[in-house]
Amino acid sequence: MKRWQKAVQKILDASPYGKNSQIHIGRDLWHFRSLMFTNKPDFMIGNSYGKFIQRDTFYKGEAHEVPLIRIGFPIFDRHHLHRMTTLGYEGAIYMLTTLVNAVLEQLDKETKGMGTTDYNYDLIR
Repeated sequence: MKRWQKAVQKILDASPYGKNSQIHIGRDLWHFRSLMFTNKPDFMIGNSYGKFIQRDTFYKGEAHEVPLIRIGFPIFDRHHLHRMTTLGYEGAIYMLTTLVNAVLEQLDKETKGMGTTDYNYDLIR
């Protein structure tokens, strides 16, 4: 585990986007849930079990909600998502499409105020 942590840290340190990243070894979903409240990411990527964490963050208030993007296994709560390929070229395209569409959906949600925040409420992206 320590070798893996050092290798990943080296990769993160080499990128300006990974400088403030944290690696958590040997943690569980309860620790992950705590991080969703303390670090407030834009979204989380995970399986069906993440829906409880999303609900818990929403219960604190809509501004604290951490949306779940369902990728992985198991996915029980959405029709046929358990069958989607996540390996190889086809899987990479699926994951990229899913992530981009989730970000665009969030952008639409945040910019739908008529004449106030609709500066980025576009039909074509």
